[in-house]
Amino acid sequence: MDTLIATTPADASTAALRKLYLLRFGFAAVWAALLFATADTLGPLSATLLVVYPLFDVACAVVDVRAARATGGPARGLYVNIALSTLTGIGLAVAATSGIPAVLRVWGVWAVTAGLVQLIVGAARRRLGGQWAMIASGAISTVAGASFFAQAGKDDAALGSLAGYAFLGGVFFLVSALRLRRADKDA
Repeated sequence: MDTLIATTPADASTAALRKLYLLRFGFAAVWAALLFATADTLGPLSATLLVVYPLFDVACAVVDVRAARATGGPARGLYVNIALSTLTGIGLAVAATSGIPAVLRVWGVWAVTAGLVQLIVGAARRRLGGQWAMIASGAISTVAGASFFAQAGKDDAALGSLAGYAFLGGVFFLVSALRLRRADKDA
């Protein structure tokens, strides 16, 4: 006898978010390790990594929008995130030609603005569970962004702090993935 388990759109959205958050954690961990290994100079590999990160964020936000639209979830903030990350990718490509301080300024502005968006989206999704990590991550991102901008004005400006920032953000995605409500727990 086969038993059919009905899933609601909210269950599907939660499963999609869980997979997306796990993917984001894995990407952030690998990306951070690669950037940390190349963070001493702004060469072709580190510049490519810097541009790829916000473009990956765009791709993830597009997937997230599709899941949110299917369930009537909050998508407006995700559209803002897509625009911000797209502009950041372009800005980082240009900034990489000017040096590490320019990169830190662009990344800092992105971290502040994207952090605010993440905070708002996490608050709107709090009924799904596990969103406290996204809310905390958004708040930390705004503070980190301001510190990147400040670091850009110092003589010892370096890219290593971006690797730590990305890894920590990935950990927050992992925590959220593990804390999202599962359909079988709510039944």
